[in-house]
Amino acid sequence: MKYSGATQARPLAENERRLAAIMFTDIVGYTSLSQRDEALALSLLDEHRAAVRPFFSKHNGREVKTMGDAFLVEFRSALEAVRCAYDIQQFFHELNESRPADKRVELRVGIHLGDVIYSQSDVYGDAVNVASRIEPLATAGGICISGQVHDHVRNKFEFPMVSLGRKELKNVGEPVEVFRVVLPWERQDERGQVRDKNRVAVLPFANMSPDPNDEYFADGMTEELIDRLGQVKQLRVIARTSVMSYKKKDKKAGEIAEELLVGSLVEGSVRKAGNRVRVTVQLIGAETEEHLWSSHYDGNLDDIFAVQSEIAEKVAGELKVHLLPSEKDTLEKKPTENLEAYTLYLRAKQLSHEGSGEGHAGAIKLLEKALTLDHSFVLAYAQLAYDYRVTSLEGDYTAVVGKAVAAAQKAIELGPEYAEAHVAMAEAHMALDRLDDARSEMQKAVEINPNLPEAYMALAENHTTFGRLDEALTCARKASELDPLSHVARARVAWTLRVAGRPDEAIREYEKVKELGAGGAGVFLNASLCYLQKGDLAGAEAELTKAKELSPDGVTGRGGWGMLYAMMGKRSEAEAELEQVSKAATESEKWFTELWVRTALGDLDDAFRALMSLAEIHGWPYAVKFDPLLRALQSDPRFRDFCLKVGLPP
Repeated sequence: MKYSGATQARPLAENERRLAAIMFTDIVGYTSLSQRDEALALSLLDEHRAAVRPFFSKHNGREVKTMGDAFLVEFRSALEAVRCAYDIQQFFHELNESRPADKRVELRVGIHLGDVIYSQSDVYGDAVNVASRIEPLATAGGICISGQVHDHVRNKFEFPMVSLGRKELKNVGEPVEVFRVVLPWERQDERGQVRDKNRVAVLPFANMSPDPNDEYFADGMTEELIDRLGQVKQLRVIARTSVMSYKKKDKKAGEIAEELLVGSLVEGSVRKAGNRVRVTVQLIGAETEEHLWSSHYDGNLDDIFAVQSEIAEKVAGELKVHLLPSEKDTLEKKPTENLEAYTLYLRAKQLSHEGSGEGHAGAIKLLEKALTLDHSFVLAYAQLAYDYRVTSLEGDYTAVVGKAVAAAQKAIELGPEYAEAHVAMAEAHMALDRLDDARSEMQKAVEINPNLPEAYMALAENHTTFGRLDEALTCARKASELDPLSHVARARVAWTLRVAGRPDEAIREYEKVKELGAGGAGVFLNASLCYLQKGDLAGAEAELTKAKELSPDGVTGRGGWGMLYAMMGKRSEAEAELEQVSKAATESEKWFTELWVRTALGDLDDAFRALMSLAEIHGWPYAVKFDPLLRALQSDPRFRDFCLKVGLPP
């Protein structure tokens, strides 16, 4: 094969090595599209190939090969490769503007510069591997380049390039700094983060009702709009946890948009009086803080579902999002025909969000009452499954989890098109160690609604359980991206990094969790594990001291001190911590602490007794098979028996 440009100096010798810029491209979502509509997928693939090939020749690129929907292209100049990528993305950006969502072609492009070896018209080497690993880091319609490419083009290419940091790439020895090219149709904030108008935050709706007890209805309106907009696959919608942190806070739209890194904001108010309701709503552009669209609705309460649907469709329309027929059907679907059942459901969710045992118990009562009014209320069954599962450790575990499973199964049976039903079923499976079934349900949930941080966090946990740490980290970061002010999502990123053997990065993430001002003593305890993993006992002691200040009698904190004493060779002090735990803790807390401290002490008989006891109640640590702090267990022949018991590969 020859370069299609005008300057091919000589034929390439077999096994010749030289510097080259390698470009990988692929079509976003092509595999799932092929499964849904094979004919359409093949048609778009043909169109894509015909469109991009002229750009290769224009920039003196050589098409090495195609791999399904992907191209591997080689350039002699890094600048030519980046300009080619820009031209391709500009072409498809303009093409997609006038197309419905199901006919759009969106590409990711990754480029790296390095040595390659030529053999039989193909190219091989680390440069090819690095480029292939960089490409998935690009957003839909975006370009990512390595630091080597950046160094060659930074004073010659006219658009900003923002560092995403040093990335650990699969099968690549050293971390690679990756840059994102900020394209003209994207926005960039002061910190170098790209602002996309289709990244949306629905701010807490103000309660304007004469009865302050109707606050639940305004909160419910907020949550319902988040859920409906979240099912539009071209939107990235910030989760409830993050947006509710702004409730009753006096902050300007621009400040909130900057903190959440969104390009658009939805805000409004609800006034409920008897059977009448008034909803006002506006869409605000983050860049200018101008109202792009506003409206108000007056009607009866039983019109509320139509109001929610119309708002969601208007927001999508103003953002130039073309709804798929399936998305439009979803937006217009009523969750229930019974308004009283819906009101009970909203009240139950408000109680559940309180996070207390009393709140979950109260939610269960309201949901059971709602289901007597509407036996086909899918969302109520899904929420009921969640509240049962959360309360399972406080009573008869088997019986309560059985109720959660039954509610989740009913939700799936009645509404397989609801992401919430699949999340409920996945969580029920996880509670019973049905790990493969749980992962399958979570994947179905994010296919239906790609804006569910809870689903991504559960997937991260599941992938970690099986040692798929790259996938786990991707899911954890996706959850944090969707819920940027959630300390739980950020802590999941940190935990995954630690288990993956990257404690320094994990510590940096825990520092960000602390900046959020949430998580309490547990954040410091988990940070101490990073220092223990590094062998930095002084660092671990500093974190544990802070944890003790926040929770002087905390059981899990004592476990951390026990591990520290064990690693310091202070057996009697470690034993003393275990003795204190046995006096104050529940059986599950006792076994959990015993597992970690006994492993650190080298008392593996006691550690395995604790681990098998935890297996009996489905309370074992999900990363047990790969956690570096539990290696002594993993190498013991008895660990195989544990794996077989809980459904892990031995």
